[in-house]
Amino acid sequence: MGISVWQLLIILAIVLVLFGAKRLRNIGSDLGGAIKGFRQSMKEEDQPGTGEGKLEDQGRGNTIEGEVSSKDREKV
Repeated sequence: MGISVWQLLIILAIVLVLFGAKRLRNIGSDLGGAIKGFRQSMKEEDQPGTGEGKLEDQGRGNTIEGEVSSKDREKV
């Protein structure tokens, strides 16, 4: 009950007629760039030394009133 090759080609032809080749190329490149950016951000998050450390180095401006920052917790 999967989609056959012919059904996929018919759907592709309909999409091509609706949007046009130039617009489909732009949509494809935008989607590819978004996926590439997402993967890159996931890799950066997994690497040690990135992420929260950058926010802590910026100072106390990131602490919401009533919260205790991690630097202040270490002092207590």
